[in-house]
Amino acid sequence: MSARARHICFFFDYAALSFYSLGTAIVYSAYVFPDKWLNTLFHQCYVPIAVLNTVICTGMACYSRLGLPFLHYNHDVVKRFPEHQSPKFSKYLRVIAFAYPYMFDHIPLFYRVFMCVGEGCSDNGTNMVHYYHITLALLTGFLFATHLPERLAPGSFDYIGHSHQLFHVCGILGTHFQMKAVKQDMVTRGPWLLAHSVPITFANSVGAALLCVVVNLTIITLYSLPLLSAPACQEKKHDKGAKKASTRACLCSKTSRFLNCMVPAGHKTYRRGKKVHYG
Repeated sequence: MSARARHICFFFDYAALSFYSLGTAIVYSAYVFPDKWLNTLFHQCYVPIAVLNTVICTGMACYSRLGLPFLHYNHDVVKRFPEHQSPKFSKYLRVIAFAYPYMFDHIPLFYRVFMCVGEGCSDNGTNMVHYYHITLALLTGFLFATHLPERLAPGSFDYIGHSHQLFHVCGILGTHFQMKAVKQDMVTRGPWLLAHSVPITFANSVGAALLCVVVNLTIITLYSLPLLSAPACQEKKHDKGAKKASTRACLCSKTSRFLNCMVPAGHKTYRRGKKVHYG
């Protein structure tokens, strides 16, 4: 995969995570809100704020890779690479971009299972399933942020057991329990919520989801245009003295006489038989 394609694929990845957070907000608004908070101002503004969060978080995550399109990077001038110059800062931005919508979406659930006392707390058997989901979600974020266990024993978890694998396993299990809990709430509380809660309309369900898709695709397009307009460079590779020419698409700087490709920090590449480490 070229560096250009890698960045664009990550833009779609960030937008998908934002879309998932909005889906969480939509189903929580319909079935998970505690009885005490139904029809309050926060309940009525909950889904619109979640839509705004998707815009902010997708933009923040995309910004963490290359900066602002056309201002910090374009097809021939590279002024700033946050991912290269400040990899920790970029990581912090992405963690915030993923953690913030999760924390906002779960405000009603956290209140319901941890703080609410007495009548109107919707305390039922579903709360235990919510506990499983919250525990796995916290473990998922912990693994993503700490890179454990491979940082304790470099090389020992290159193929099996590294944090990214565990991150996805915990994320999938957490999503399983999340959907199971929402389904139980839907079955046990659904009829009562239909009569007493904010009505489910096109605007606060499918309409919000479609708006999120359109806005996220717009953000991806804005961040991808400078990459798609980049010229292609040709680099000749030699293997054991044999002349084998190959073409590689990369982002080049017209102001430099050397090949200047956007290779992600920490990645290795081979040029003319010599291993070069970027970052």
